[in-house]
Amino acid sequence: MDLLGRLTAGRPTDADGAGPITHIRRLPARAGDTVDWPDWLPASLRDTLAEQGIERPWRHQVAAAESARSGQSTVIATGTASGKSLAYQLPVLADLLADPRATALYLSPTKALAADQLRSLAAIVPDGAVPIAQYDGDTPNAERDWARRYARVILTNPDMLHRGILPGHRRWATFLRRLRYVVVDECHTYRGVFGSHVAQVLRRLRRVVGRYGAAEPVFVLASATVADPAESASRLTGLPVRSVTEDASPRAGRTVALWEPPLLPISDARGEHGAPVRTSALRESADLLADLVTCGVRTLAFVRSRRGAELVAAMGRRAVAEAVPELADRIAAYRAGYLPEERRALEKDLRSGELLGLAATTALELGVDVIGLDAVVLAGYPGTLASLWQQAGRAGRSGAGEALCVLVGRDDPLDTYLLHHPEAIFDRPVERTVLDPTNPYVLGPHLCCAAAELPLTSDDLALFGGDIAQSTVDSLVATRSLRRRPTGWYWTSHERPHVDLRGGGGEPVAVVESGTGRLLGTVDADASHSQVHTGAVYLHQGASYVVDELDLADSVALVHPEEPDWTTHAREQTDVSVVGATRSVAAGPVSLHLGVVDVTSQVVSYQRRRTPGGEFLDERPLDLPPRQLRTVAVWYTIAPDTLDDAGFTDADLPGSLHAAEHAAIGLLPLTATCDRWDIGGLSTAAHPDTGLPTVFVYDGHPGGAGFAERGFGAAREWLSATRDAIVACACEYGCPSCVQSPKCGNGNDPLDKAGAIRILSLVLAGLSTDATV
Repeated sequence: MDLLGRLTAGRPTDADGAGPITHIRRLPARAGDTVDWPDWLPASLRDTLAEQGIERPWRHQVAAAESARSGQSTVIATGTASGKSLAYQLPVLADLLADPRATALYLSPTKALAADQLRSLAAIVPDGAVPIAQYDGDTPNAERDWARRYARVILTNPDMLHRGILPGHRRWATFLRRLRYVVVDECHTYRGVFGSHVAQVLRRLRRVVGRYGAAEPVFVLASATVADPAESASRLTGLPVRSVTEDASPRAGRTVALWEPPLLPISDARGEHGAPVRTSALRESADLLADLVTCGVRTLAFVRSRRGAELVAAMGRRAVAEAVPELADRIAAYRAGYLPEERRALEKDLRSGELLGLAATTALELGVDVIGLDAVVLAGYPGTLASLWQQAGRAGRSGAGEALCVLVGRDDPLDTYLLHHPEAIFDRPVERTVLDPTNPYVLGPHLCCAAAELPLTSDDLALFGGDIAQSTVDSLVATRSLRRRPTGWYWTSHERPHVDLRGGGGEPVAVVESGTGRLLGTVDADASHSQVHTGAVYLHQGASYVVDELDLADSVALVHPEEPDWTTHAREQTDVSVVGATRSVAAGPVSLHLGVVDVTSQVVSYQRRRTPGGEFLDERPLDLPPRQLRTVAVWYTIAPDTLDDAGFTDADLPGSLHAAEHAAIGLLPLTATCDRWDIGGLSTAAHPDTGLPTVFVYDGHPGGAGFAERGFGAAREWLSATRDAIVACACEYGCPSCVQSPKCGNGNDPLDKAGAIRILSLVLAGLSTDATV
């Protein structure tokens, strides 16, 4: 019996006898295409690579290396395990070996990836001829001093470049003056607001390097397969970029299975309004992880949340302990928020094979080189096709034998749609990378950072956006953030401007064990209200804790060990007010708008639910401050007369709009590079700013991230897919697969599935009359 057959054997089926697999697609193996080493590659490097078993490079590796060495900024966008690292290592190391003064900077989105690249470079640099150092938040002070003085290759991340290197550029003057290459690894991860921030950090780097008299460094970028990588890389760097996209590396055959968890028996559980409930994707993924580990298959399970990764690892360990007790301790969790020494130990055990199964967040999605993995389980669609194929590609990296990837669908509209429309996964191009460096909420703070580093001049403004940079500087002068002098614009404060690249909303909250004072980990400031509020259950490496107190003033959550038989789920209230519409379409009784809104949100209570069944126990109030976000939204309104003619009453309209809003949020990732946690929404039968029944969907980032704008531009496609997903769902009254939301602040009440279909039909009928949408 094949591996997939072993996983399905004995699995429960739905009432109609259907098993969990909705689609199987086998991706065939592919042979590689090698070429000769370029003439300029030093013999010492060629010999070292041969010792490692690399006799000849793949064609795309040499194409990218030749382009970069010619002085052309280049992006290589090929599949997982296609050797992108070697493509940029060749020109960088060749030039640094030829010129003992030249330097290079390597940027990665995670510390784990930088550590992996350090090992890779150290293995091929002849006799340590090029000093290399990792420089990030985990680097001890003594090692930082050595790196500044002696290292010729610095491996770091955009955060450290922003907070450590650029503000202290005078101490890095020698390194920056000799900077020949800047490598930006996994550049497809720099999207949305985070990507816009990183784009401005790179412009600040280029400016400082230019002030030291250095020539413009060559940027070499590596990316998973994305739509139009040259355009995305150019927007990120602000430079013309050439792309190399033809993948000449061999690929092992891969079987991808779409897996829908079975419905629970009616006697076991019912959801909101009596809707049927499926086994959770976390439970199903944990069972698959346990089955694969029991079979001796090295497996990564990707889980979207930190808490989810902990749960999958814990459930997987318990299941394996019952079947093969000696394997139970070979499953672990891996996520952000762990202490550095914990992360390094887990990475070492995974590489060595000591760990057979790992439940990880996207912290391990990127190119950390883990050889020998046989299977990947995805606990829910990761939000983009680029991420899906990046995660799927973690299996089979050794090239030996067939690899298996199982996508386990969550009980939500998007996952359900994809499980039953496999063409949306296998026959659709990957997404474009959305970022906007001229977003004023991003640009303004970075102009302040630039002015704090070196006075801004008129010549600098073209680098930062031209006319919009000029108008932003004028606004900063008006608010006295900058001061104009004959030699340029100066930062007016004695303190550095505060800019959080990753949008954490402030200082991370430390999670501390009350009885011992031991630091367990950290939680992003924005997430702390919902994850470590007083009374919350917090999981860390399989151990369970309950939060005694969340002290926002000191950014600390005090916890004690406890294993309750319940979990906690925060409930949040949200209000949206319209600041102004920037684009509008009037389509008969329907109006579609894009514009700026203020979103006010507040965590007001939390529910306790019994484990493992999920039964509601009680709801407890919380006293936490509200938070405000100014962002971009897409919204539509419908004329009341049209709703009256369609038979809507005052009683059923709120539930219909609410259900339509939830489904639209769930399906927006089909047309925008986001997932449902990047966006929010609100619906109301009579919004105070529009005076009409209104549905909002907004970007969950200050200033917007381009997602709502994509929804506005593809409104017909987006809302048509939304309606189709609701119609196709087999439930009677609405369920998590169509109109319920896992993050609804109102507990998914009221919801009207049939009314949502009618609402969306009215909107689409109106939009069909206007060709501009």
